[in-house]
Amino acid sequence: MAPGKAGDKRSSLVPAGEETGNEGGRYFFPVGREEAGIRLDVFLSRQGLSLSRSQIKKTADAGKITVNGVPARAGRQLREGDEVVFEKPPVAAYDVLPEDIPLVVVYEDPSLLVVDKPAGMVVHPAAGNYRGTLVNALLFHCRDLSGIGGVLRPGIVHRLDKGTSGLLVVAKSDAAHRGLAAQFKGHEVKKTYRALVCGNVKEEEGVINMPVGRDMVDRKKMSTRSRRGKEALTGWRVGRRYGAVTLLDVDIETGRTHQIRVHLAAKGHPVVGDSDYGGTKRARTAADMTIREKLRAVRRSLLHSSRLAFTHPVTGKRLSFSSPLPEDMKELCDFLESYLAR
Repeated sequence: MAPGKAGDKRSSLVPAGEETGNEGGRYFFPVGREEAGIRLDVFLSRQGLSLSRSQIKKTADAGKITVNGVPARAGRQLREGDEVVFEKPPVAAYDVLPEDIPLVVVYEDPSLLVVDKPAGMVVHPAAGNYRGTLVNALLFHCRDLSGIGGVLRPGIVHRLDKGTSGLLVVAKSDAAHRGLAAQFKGHEVKKTYRALVCGNVKEEEGVINMPVGRDMVDRKKMSTRSRRGKEALTGWRVGRRYGAVTLLDVDIETGRTHQIRVHLAAKGHPVVGDSDYGGTKRARTAADMTIREKLRAVRRSLLHSSRLAFTHPVTGKRLSFSSPLPEDMKELCDFLESYLAR
């Protein structure tokens, strides 16, 4: 259905896929025959708004989602011909303050930027981390971030764990955000990581195909034995062997929370320094005392997002970026190389 003309009751609406700017706005979605019978929250989660179903529920609870002009519950079943209107909250309502934190910007244009995140930096504010995050730094660096991610996650299309370093793309416009989110959902974004793992991996390469979901005992962790695990694919190949440690290049087809760390731990080779999934415990078993002490001194999971490739959501050009090993991983590799060569 076309947007309403100026002066009618839908004049402030725009069709899905068109940008309203960062001042907030409303989006109109007609329900087609193939979408009849599904829940409202499921329907909206498929529209490229980069919102979780819990975020959609909160928006619905606030009366900001209507079906045929009437506020609707997130669980409402839709019918063919229904008219859904989603009201995006204004980005200006940030409680998150800009902070002058140095950023390594690898690429930037009016639609997006690619940053090289240092280890130890949280991507977006959450309980216990409302300052010093990547979002705080981004708000200082550029004031025109996409608002689709909400108050605490403006511009954030994907994440890296706090301890993980490396490349991450950020949307500066809503159109870029929707385009990038669609590529992540369609597995069109190519992501390669470098990981230092415990032990000498026997094979040269392989694929780990194990579902990943919330751990049944510790809800802060993920597991391959979850009752509600989702499909997860991790490809890997050996980059360099150091006896007690192996450097891997890792490609992920899916982007589940903690996927690489959980999969490598399940394979018996946890990431060096990973206190959640056995990396620090495994370091204590290294046969050589010097290497053992070196591994025990590591204070973060040695995982680095080294390559990132995607199609520019506005220009259509394929972009590819790379990042060298950070200093702590390079230093450990250099030490192991020289120590074993003696």
